[in-house]
Amino acid sequence: MTSVAIRQPVKNEKVQVVVRCRPMNEKERSKGHISVVKVYPSRGVVEIYDPKYDKLDQCKMFAFDAVYDWNCTQQEIYDETVRPLVNAVLNGFNGTIFAYGQTGTGKTYTMEGNKTDEYAKGIIPKTFDQIFDHISRSHNMQYLVRASYLEIYQDEIRDLLDKNPKKKYELRENKELGVYVKDVQSFVCKSVKQIERIMAAGNQNRTIGATDMNERSSRSHAIFIITVEMSDTKGPLENRVRVGKLNLV
Repeated sequence: MTSVAIRQPVKNEKVQVVVRCRPMNEKERSKGHISVVKVYPSRGVVEIYDPKYDKLDQCKMFAFDAVYDWNCTQQEIYDETVRPLVNAVLNGFNGTIFAYGQTGTGKTYTMEGNKTDEYAKGIIPKTFDQIFDHISRSHNMQYLVRASYLEIYQDEIRDLLDKNPKKKYELRENKELGVYVKDVQSFVCKSVKQIERIMAAGNQNRTIGATDMNERSSRSHAIFIITVEMSDTKGPLENRVRVGKLNLV
């Protein structure tokens, strides 16, 4: 199972937890394994049971903000759980999407998918599409989109867009910016293609810098940060400039 934690300040629930259960893979089926998970999307409930017992009281039940079974589509996940958060970011709020789970549970498929296949596109490419589609249809608004890419590994912060992979960065906090990384690289992006290139460059640097990729990837977090500055050219002066930030982990 893959869990996606969504921080959405627009609603009363500041953190929402969404669970997506993947189907059994070919290897599991060939070994005769059986599923011990039951998913109830309408109730937001996941049940896990021990096949050694038939009694209902042996089941463990967990409730979440939303749950999806293996029949759900990438589009359903995005429209119902992510699109409202991106809308909030485009209105000047901050949000985070954090996918977590064991290796092989479908985190990469959920977050990235296949960007060349519209049906299989994941959260990240759909987010890029939504942001720049919104900008292209907006009137009386000016936008500036900036992207940064960080990796946190063994309590050290690395800028994946910096040419110096050994440079150390510090975590800071102040009243205006909140928690931030000092002197991190930030690049202006004017299209989906540009922001995709920024992410690809960071992914390449992450691969080059890894001595043991399997170990590193399981113990590190890559954070892609999209900052959207928006200016209402015809609104009240005090409300003209807003800034929203989206963290993709």
